[in-house]
Amino acid sequence: MLEFLEAVLLGVVQGLTEFLPVSSSGHLLLGQYFLGLDQDRFGLPFDVALHLGTLVAVVSFFWRDLLRMAAAFVRSLSPGGRNLADPDQRLAYLILASTVPAALIGFFLEDFFETTVRSPWVVVFNLVVVGVLFIVGEAVGSKTRGADKLRFPEAVGIGLTQAAALVPGVSRSGATITLGLFLGLRREEAARFSFLMSIPIIAGAGLFQLAEVASEGTNAWGVLMFGAGFASSAVVGYLAIKYFLRYVVHHSLRAFAYYRFTLAAVVTVVLLASGP
Repeated sequence: MLEFLEAVLLGVVQGLTEFLPVSSSGHLLLGQYFLGLDQDRFGLPFDVALHLGTLVAVVSFFWRDLLRMAAAFVRSLSPGGRNLADPDQRLAYLILASTVPAALIGFFLEDFFETTVRSPWVVVFNLVVVGVLFIVGEAVGSKTRGADKLRFPEAVGIGLTQAAALVPGVSRSGATITLGLFLGLRREEAARFSFLMSIPIIAGAGLFQLAEVASEGTNAWGVLMFGAGFASSAVVGYLAIKYFLRYVVHHSLRAFAYYRFTLAAVVTVVLLASGP
């Protein structure tokens, strides 16, 4: 029963922190370090469940946008159908452009990020740095542009910041939304673009792992843990997207910056008190 509750808790943490700009990898690493909540203990199927749960959350929320972009992309493939002045078509190509750098870096350097930089001190450092960037981005960004007005080099740049989130404590949504602010996007547009561009990456990672699980098989306990992680991350992830998008229409990211600073301070005190 205890392990089932831990699986649900990890799913809740994943669902919240995957989309809020606070770093899912950082929170999961800290949870493992201080509380012993290690998702690897539940095996690969559980890791897949967390990925697929957050994928279902974001696809469920944006399914209308995705259908419009898919239809626009298909139209662009017909003779004379390319029209990047069409907002849906342009957004579809911008999402594709932003996916390439994150996919390449994730594929070739994932092992490096999962081993070399997995330290609570790395999380502390990045919590502070990205929190500062939140405040600066809010101060200097014009917050007047829509996501479909991005230029393609800018979309690639946002894709690079998405890859930076492989480092614990950075936050995929935090990094991409912040660069969006620096580029003049409105907060809700930066968040929307961030969530849409996460879909190919989350889907690719989840389906790749799912193929491994299918080849290895699992037992009844693995299926139970899969269901717990999947359901909790999907439900909480959907709610996180819904209420975060409402929040950023009228509120800045400063509250999340202060949360990051507070968490970094608490973790620093605990690490220093626990000794080397």
